[in-house]
Amino acid sequence: MAPRIADMPQDFEASLCLPSTKALASASSNSSCSSYTEARHLAVVGIMFTAQTLLGVGGVPIQPFGISYIDDFSHNSNSPLYLGILFAVTMMGPGMAYGLGSLMLRLYVDIDRMPEGGINLTSKDPRWVGAWWLGFLISAGAVALAAIPYFFFPKEMPKEKQELRFRRKGLAVSDPPVSKGEDSSSEQSPADSPEKKDNLAQIAPDLTVIQFIKVFPRVLLRTLRHPIFLLVVLSQVCMSSMAAGMATFLPKFLERQFSVTASYANLLIGCLTIPLAIVGIVVGGILVKRLRLGPVHCGTLCLLGALCCLVLSTPLFFMGCSSHQIAGISHQPGAQPGLELFPGCMESCSCPSDDFNPVCDSSSRVEYITPCHAGCRSRVVQEAPDKSQVFYTNCSCVAGGGPVPAGSCDSACGHLVLPFMILVSLGAALASVTHTPSFMLILRGVKKEDKTLAVGIQFMLMRVLAWMPSPVIHGSAIDTTCVYWAHSCGRQAVCRYYDHDLLRNRFIGLQFFFKTGSLACFALILAILRQQDKEERTKATIPNPGLQQQLLASEAKKEPEESRV
Repeated sequence: MAPRIADMPQDFEASLCLPSTKALASASSNSSCSSYTEARHLAVVGIMFTAQTLLGVGGVPIQPFGISYIDDFSHNSNSPLYLGILFAVTMMGPGMAYGLGSLMLRLYVDIDRMPEGGINLTSKDPRWVGAWWLGFLISAGAVALAAIPYFFFPKEMPKEKQELRFRRKGLAVSDPPVSKGEDSSSEQSPADSPEKKDNLAQIAPDLTVIQFIKVFPRVLLRTLRHPIFLLVVLSQVCMSSMAAGMATFLPKFLERQFSVTASYANLLIGCLTIPLAIVGIVVGGILVKRLRLGPVHCGTLCLLGALCCLVLSTPLFFMGCSSHQIAGISHQPGAQPGLELFPGCMESCSCPSDDFNPVCDSSSRVEYITPCHAGCRSRVVQEAPDKSQVFYTNCSCVAGGGPVPAGSCDSACGHLVLPFMILVSLGAALASVTHTPSFMLILRGVKKEDKTLAVGIQFMLMRVLAWMPSPVIHGSAIDTTCVYWAHSCGRQAVCRYYDHDLLRNRFIGLQFFFKTGSLACFALILAILRQQDKEERTKATIPNPGLQQQLLASEAKKEPEESRV
């Protein structure tokens, strides 16, 4: 199909090689820096923070309270399987979200303001912004519908009443019988003795707020002094830090490293990584249930899962390629990132420094920030039924004058994206195998009356130590690999180009660091559990002097009776 000369709007005209007078006029008309715009952006950020806070509050009845509830009202042998199903279904949410995001990002952000002829941008263009906000609306509607069944739950579950009645009946049976001759004033109920009061206090959940505040510091210190609890929480903090960084920046990493679209990156994560992580969680729960794993064997399973996950992450350091050449941008080791002198082929052009409209010379694999930096003076649009392709011609910096297509150059190692994602997904599956066994170590390690609080403390520490700082740490590490920053209103705005080797080494290096920390914690947990198991076996083999004295006394009483017979 023959290309045609398209009408050149003002923004496309500014990207071409223009005389200095026209370029200055175009730049002055596009300036849009105002305090009102910044205030609106801050208001939107505040709304997002409020929404995330409400989302966290609404999720508390499911996790962490739901975990303790399931363990309390299910059989000990079925509890690991039920928890594995809960965690697996919870992981289905991010998987569906990535799939939904993949669909929404194929639509342009301003879907209600699209011109009749559409826009001359493709999803691979760096300037493409998908309809990210549409997924929030659909997800919010789904959450509102899913919350309706909670209104029909009873105030108290029937099984809880039966369990309390059974325990109270057991306490009553254990009391010594009261003779009829005793005075009625001396009779005491089973709850009057101190021991019975303590037992009933442990199974009575109706503490007032003031009573809970008084008891909370003592229970908190008792829980935090538990070595297994602390090490399991630290291992889960490391795993959650790895997951938070991967969930936040893996799509961006795939876009930059392998030149895939944001939609395709989300599709890979939602259809490959999340399902395998769900399978890993379910497999972990089934192993604990079927094999009836005790604490030592749960620790061994966690250690093996973390070790295999760490081994699978090692090849990721070598699956990538270096950045292609970008005209005028220096990223040599030890050099200060920034702009160099552009070639003399575009000295007659007045190119705006803050413009970004990349073009790629596919013959030499050189990318230019704008058509102006390539010396291009005209633009053509090749129409097609599904999409239109923009080309720039009359380029003085390109051999033969072009044409050069709009958009960044594709990565030379794009074929490695599927092997890379397969290794990442297998590592996520093996890391997920440790999820249910590590929770069972907490639920079986702390006292029953402290279980709900222990799980709550665990989730609080995971949020504070992992899910909040991990994206910041990963984002800061990724920013250090930037070689060209864009500026808006005189301030540093967004990174346009990264050093791909540094980006890969630092991103995968952070993941490797957190996986190593989790492995070290599980190794310490297994060592402590084996030491405790060894001490218990030693105590069981040592004869009890008090028990021997009781046996001798009982034999001495039997001898006279036998002699009388």
